[in-house]
Amino acid sequence: MDGLKRLEYRGYDSAGIAVFHKGKIEIRRKVGKLAKLEEVIEKETFDGKVGIGHTRWATHGRPSDENAHPHKAGKVTVVHNGIIENYLPLKEFLKKKGHVFSSETDTEIVAHLVDEFIQEGHSFLEAVRITMDKIKGLMPWESSTKGMKRV
Repeated sequence: MDGLKRLEYRGYDSAGIAVFHKGKIEIRRKVGKLAKLEEVIEKETFDGKVGIGHTRWATHGRPSDENAHPHKAGKVTVVHNGIIENYLPLKEFLKKKGHVFSSETDTEIVAHLVDEFIQEGHSFLEAVRITMDKIKGLMPWESSTKGMKRV
């Protein structure tokens, strides 16, 4: 949460964290300011030593708890900053394979793609590489002072 607070100056519409807790990944997401997410977390036992967090500025899907990051599919949990331009055809591909989506975001596609390729027998690293080959769009591979780079 301290790390996310340091990013508040950038502006955002929602925030979330994923923490490895008692052998599984627990996710908490909330539309609005970080104080709303803190309220949710303070009301329960929610701790762990490993986690990821994200503040989101909507590009796909309205600001909502469901569209806030992180997103999860199987054992894969993802946060992402960028725009996946070909997310609709990728989503259709995954739906035909039986994947069910819980958000309107392009980011959720990443978790489902990596999960799909793991289910096909690829290692995690191979699944990530295959996923990155399939994604087209704008990603912040360069520093924010240089803008975004097309992949």
